[in-house]
Amino acid sequence: MSLLARAPCLAARSARSNVLVQSRGMHGEYKHIPFDYDRKVPFAIKTFLYLSTGFAIPFVASYYQL
Repeated sequence: MSLLARAPCLAARSARSNVLVQSRGMHGEYKHIPFDYDRKVPFAIKTFLYLSTGFAIPFVASYYQL
């Protein structure tokens, strides 16, 4: 079957499939991060402490060993 003969069939199939798709925007606000970051200053302090502790562990361990 040629491309020109299939064009009306493909257009009709795509028009039907668009009608059956539901909108997913009805569930409210989507949160993809599993923690609260609305209060920025406490979040920044906690993040800094967490990351700096993880960075400091090798240095503290090497100082203790020496």
